[in-house]
Amino acid sequence: MMSLGRSVTNLRDYVSQNAPTVTFFLCLWTLSISFFYLSSYGHTHSLPNPDITKDWNQLLSSLSKLQLCVKIGEDSSEHVSTTTSPPEDKEKETDPSAGPTEAAVTYLHLKVPLVVTSSSASLSQKDLGLHTTLKAKQLNIGDNEAVNLTLEFVYGESMDTCLTISAPTHILPMTILPPECDAYEKNVSFLYVEASNQLPTSAQTCFSMQSRNDPSLTVMLTKEEQSVAVQHLLEASVCLLGVCLILCLTAGLMHSSVRSSQWNGLDHQHVKKPLIEN
Repeated sequence: MMSLGRSVTNLRDYVSQNAPTVTFFLCLWTLSISFFYLSSYGHTHSLPNPDITKDWNQLLSSLSKLQLCVKIGEDSSEHVSTTTSPPEDKEKETDPSAGPTEAAVTYLHLKVPLVVTSSSASLSQKDLGLHTTLKAKQLNIGDNEAVNLTLEFVYGESMDTCLTISAPTHILPMTILPPECDAYEKNVSFLYVEASNQLPTSAQTCFSMQSRNDPSLTVMLTKEEQSVAVQHLLEASVCLLGVCLILCLTAGLMHSSVRSSQWNGLDHQHVKKPLIEN
């Protein structure tokens, strides 16, 4: 018990006298344990690919933060067109012959996990579509490139919406695409709206959106890539634990040396004191 109490006292003294070193040790130890748990997690779970900066979940999440509103003071009926296809130029599919001054444009018609809600209870969304043009930076996929969007509510109460998008090819996430929308033969009334991240006024008819994260649209690491990542995490964890062990041994040896010097000094004083008195 006395040796245990002395060890606790020594440890407390060392911590109080070497606070920066102890803090550094705790940081390394915590980081090592974190890497170990991450490697264990990677053994049993799929991991997203960190090299893919754009996917459709991110695009739809950015889109859901916008409000699609009809301009104030303008009759919405003037902005409605009725057709069986969205007001897009279908000839704008990826054009490999586009010149250097004109970027290739891709046209997509996809079924996406997006729910659209109208602020007007009297406005029916059946066979209705919304069309708008916005900048790529509003969707966090580019800068000032023009992006044409059309939303069609052809699935009734479904949680999915038909999204037609026309934009420069280089800004669109093309790794994993949502499924294509089925052909829709009925007439759809398209309403022209403006996209904004500002809160709408009570006089505006607006549409809010809510996206649903779809794991199938996220690019994951392959088994080989994930195995390499797990191995690197485990190696880093072992290396950090080794550094922690070296710090502990070094601190223990230094503290023992200091304590031995102090005891030797005291013993030397006790020996010399009787000689002086004599």
